[in-house]
Amino acid sequence: MAYFDLSTGGHLRAMPGNTLPFMKPDRIRPRLSELKKIEASSSQFPQLGLRELDIRFDKATNAMWCAMRPSGPPSFTPSMLRELISLRRAIQTYTQGRDNQDKLRFFIGRSDVAGIYNLGGDLDHFVAMIRQRDREGLRAYAVDCCDVAYHMTTGFDSSVLTIGLVQGDALGGGFEGAMSFNILVAERKARMGLPEILFNLFPGMGAMSFLTRKVGLAIAQRMIMSGKIYTAEELHEMGVVDILVEDGAGEDAVCKFIAGGQTRHRLHLALAQARQRVLPLSFEELRDITDIWVNTAMQLGENDLRRMERLAAAQRKRLARA
Repeated sequence: MAYFDLSTGGHLRAMPGNTLPFMKPDRIRPRLSELKKIEASSSQFPQLGLRELDIRFDKATNAMWCAMRPSGPPSFTPSMLRELISLRRAIQTYTQGRDNQDKLRFFIGRSDVAGIYNLGGDLDHFVAMIRQRDREGLRAYAVDCCDVAYHMTTGFDSSVLTIGLVQGDALGGGFEGAMSFNILVAERKARMGLPEILFNLFPGMGAMSFLTRKVGLAIAQRMIMSGKIYTAEELHEMGVVDILVEDGAGEDAVCKFIAGGQTRHRLHLALAQARQRVLPLSFEELRDITDIWVNTAMQLGENDLRRMERLAAAQRKRLARA
């Protein structure tokens, strides 16, 4: 048996016996596969017609699990962004006016693709917008990315604690998205990094903001300019990953964490709110940086665009194998 020990900085530690120190056995959350998917006709949640997000709700812990299952490339496509924004708005509507007993407490984001969390921005979309000189179309996409990241960081402007579970590669915008969660859980096999420098671009949808708040400006710039892909263990040592677990143990680790219930939720929500007060992140900051990203992207040359296309093709092949 393992348990989450805050004194070890987020590692899982072995413990004899069959109980956990912070919960009773009957409060252990069932495995994700045992949860019932939210029905479209449910009176508890608005009908959304989601195609690329698999939503499951655990009433026992007031936790919503959201798994990305892309129909196209394993990236933040315009269609997936639209679904994430629709879900965010539905959550905000759902949480309004509910008493404390019935409120959504935890939101967990993960991926349904083996070995891949998310590989970042939609490169094919980028190339098309740049070649068509559609600055406003590219900016609209980038602002949608900022919308998703900002509301994940602020818990949808409500009392929701957001948890990211990374069990595979999170690259570029996928890494930015993972860092937007209040708590980031990663398995050892996960790799994360910002390879945009390969085509003379920088990650413009939150990387500078999130990394600077976690590791400082100098290290954030070094990470962005190097294009290095980091292991989950390296990022845990740096303080980017909050909870590091063994391969295959990510889901159980999150289950054990949220089984702490209202007490655990209250403590970590307070810490998230305190961080926002000390180092406040505004939507305007994210939007202004992404405007710089758009201006830079629109100046890329044909060689850079072809590199994007080759990388996008490699991503599609990888998704087919997965």
